[in-house]
Amino acid sequence: MTPMSTLTEFANAYAAHRASEGRGRSTDELLLLPYVDTGPFADQWRVRARTYDAFVRRILRPLVSSLGRAPRLLDVGAGCGWLARRAALAGCESIALDIRADTVDGLGAARAYADDHAAPFGRVIATFDALPMKSATADVVVFNASLHYSTDLARTLGEARRVLQAGGRIALLDSPFYRTTVAGEAMASEKRRTAAERFGPFAEALMRLSCIEYLTSERLTSASAALGLEWRRHRVRYPLSYELRPIAARLRGRRIPSRFDLWEGIAA
Repeated sequence: MTPMSTLTEFANAYAAHRASEGRGRSTDELLLLPYVDTGPFADQWRVRARTYDAFVRRILRPLVSSLGRAPRLLDVGAGCGWLARRAALAGCESIALDIRADTVDGLGAARAYADDHAAPFGRVIATFDALPMKSATADVVVFNASLHYSTDLARTLGEARRVLQAGGRIALLDSPFYRTTVAGEAMASEKRRTAAERFGPFAEALMRLSCIEYLTSERLTSASAALGLEWRRHRVRYPLSYELRPIAARLRGRRIPSRFDLWEGIAA
């Protein structure tokens, strides 16, 4: 297991890097997430909003309808907790979990939601691999742009499955998927090669954590082989600029880009 000191160093460096990018948001902006149409990251949020809408349509609403009670949702790697809040508005009992407590876009930023009594949700500081929940208590575990930060995919998925009830769901949103390991490793190699340029003074701390970086369907299936999970991919229709990325990369002689989509793991 990764030492807590390494995780803390990563969390602090990540928050500082995000702040340097201008990621901190006002209360008004936080209340809009993921439906942000202006600002330097608007294009990214338009993509993420499409994934979230697919999650609501394909997983969340069917659960709310079928259970006859409020689904219990755990948002793992939640950042500021915007998805946990949105899920609470949709009728869930939500908990946002992250190792980061900073006010940039970690759990500390969730204070912006404190007065939203229509959508209360819990906040917990913890790691992916030691979820502070009893077994078989959650109906859906969400990794929202976070699973690729795992350092041990099998262990992380095992913890998610442990807290999940039979028939529950694991939802993967906005983690980079590749068709082949070769394509994924090309991305990871490029990230290591350009880390100093991309992350500046935070590069050493950010790269010290051995994250898995990307997923493939084979990697996902192999890591969860003993967990009784059936995986389904729900293709998401993204903005045209996103859908054209593979063609643009080919024309420019660049590596194959990742794809997000929505992945659903159904617990036996």
